[in-house]
Amino acid sequence: MSVLLDVKNLKVDLPTENGMLHAVRGIDFQVRRGEMLCLVGESGCGKSMTSLALMGLLPRRAQCSADHILFDGTDLNGMAEKQLMQLRGKRMSMIFQEPMTSLNPAYTLGNQLCEAMLQQPRVTRAEARERAIYLLHRTGIANAEDRLRQYPHQLSGGLRQRVMIAMSLMCSPDLIIADEPTTALDVTIQAQILRMIRELQQEFGTAVIFITHDLGVVSRIADRVAVMYAGQVVETTDVGQLFEQPRHPYTRGLLNCIPVRGKTLPGSRLQAIPGVVPSLVGNVGGCAFRNRCTLADAVCETDPPMPDKGGPAAPHYARCHKLDAMAQTEKMEVLA
Repeated sequence: MSVLLDVKNLKVDLPTENGMLHAVRGIDFQVRRGEMLCLVGESGCGKSMTSLALMGLLPRRAQCSADHILFDGTDLNGMAEKQLMQLRGKRMSMIFQEPMTSLNPAYTLGNQLCEAMLQQPRVTRAEARERAIYLLHRTGIANAEDRLRQYPHQLSGGLRQRVMIAMSLMCSPDLIIADEPTTALDVTIQAQILRMIRELQQEFGTAVIFITHDLGVVSRIADRVAVMYAGQVVETTDVGQLFEQPRHPYTRGLLNCIPVRGKTLPGSRLQAIPGVVPSLVGNVGGCAFRNRCTLADAVCETDPPMPDKGGPAAPHYARCHKLDAMAQTEKMEVLA
């Protein structure tokens, strides 16, 4: 598959009372056409800021820079707002975390669904309405014609999120960014929404950046995974490889925290990564994970080396000084 989105050295800084907050610190990644890339990490690691930077929706005070953000060969970095508006909705769209605050309470669902499509040349209102009805049916919403006349408050959380998914597909975009779209839903509805997103992604051939902090979600829907920590991408690989042979100490720590049926005894203490995430305000240097890593030593006070040859396009790369030590530890565990 060819590369649809290529991000190189993306940085997002936010001024605060205590100094500059480095929310995203020079990340690289690629998204291929038709694939599901999961961007995973704990709260505050920069996942949502990354998605807002790609869509050109950052807060006004935010400072964003990059070597390039190539979308189908066009550099979005520094693109004028008018040009970005022509891309948003038509070729790039976004599913937000909380649909109740993303949908406008003053407009009907029909108005909001059809709005982006009606901005395209030679599209009639009848065509946009027909497309909206089809996508509402396709996302599992019954009585779609009647739903078009309703307002967001008249729908449950699960139905509102289905409307947001239908809205993201209205103009058949090449890329959809889903920012933790199931966080506000109960477990049963979450499973339904995840299954539906995966099915629609495969049916329409759309590339998806799915942002989550849940590795269980990652295991079910991802093709590839980019793990973020403290504003950086620390590991990228195929989903199977990530769970079988994680290379970065942070990734291994996350996986060790997951209870395993048959191994984690009822009532036993769950594992956790010791320490806390470092502050990203002011000068930040060295490996951000070093204060929580059992393998850390003096060399970790310097910035980790650049990823393996091939960067984000490589089959498996991790940004760490201790990859050899990690591999040796893994061999010893296998022999034991």
